[in-house]
Amino acid sequence: MAITMPMSMAIEENDSNVEYPPGFRFYPTEEELISFYLRHQLNGQLLEKHRVIPLLNIYDSEPWDLPKFAGELCKGDSEQWFFFVARQEREARGGRPSRTTATGYWKATGSPVYVYSAANKIIGLKKTMVFYKGRAPTGTKTKWKMNEYRAIDDSTKLRYEFSLCRVYVISGCFRAFDRRPMEVIGDGRNNADQKQKAEAITSAISCSAPATGFCGVSGGSSGMVEDEEIEEANWEWDQIDWP
Repeated sequence: MAITMPMSMAIEENDSNVEYPPGFRFYPTEEELISFYLRHQLNGQLLEKHRVIPLLNIYDSEPWDLPKFAGELCKGDSEQWFFFVARQEREARGGRPSRTTATGYWKATGSPVYVYSAANKIIGLKKTMVFYKGRAPTGTKTKWKMNEYRAIDDSTKLRYEFSLCRVYVISGCFRAFDRRPMEVIGDGRNNADQKQKAEAITSAISCSAPATGFCGVSGGSSGMVEDEEIEEANWEWDQIDWP
């Protein structure tokens, strides 16, 4: 059973060496990331939050090195890490931010999407990026991805000063917490495929005779799409058509 802890307790805790029980995860919603953590960062409040989400220029490091800089609530997590990222000087002067590292670059995919509160109010904007090894445009896609969040204030103004980034790894498993060896997972998939083929053959035989009735065999796939290939979108934050 997953163990949760109120975020106020986590932030007010003064002992940085506290050990959390197995199963504990820092797993905030997008609304909590934007409405609580990012807004406090933008307003310069609650400095203790950096123990949870540190302030870091993530583009100075390779994505696989970022976990060691993660906040204490993400220490030991092998799937996702959170960071505040300040606006770059070149971005403040009207230029585009640099998202290159020593070995590769982050490439934006898809289109930005709004983040809504539970009250169905737009509170922020999210865009997704994938890390590529090498140099554009011939880089090699990796399993490292990132969601970059920016807050939208009550006057519908996009806040540029800080963003909040969720860096994560595509697991390749049906479920992120499935820790079975890959060969065991593969055997399970093969058995499922064989069973599905046998059922399809049986159904085909039963429906092979001419009939006016409906043969109810539902199609589908036993796999789960972990990541969808999305065409890169050439856009920046200031090009978005705000509501």
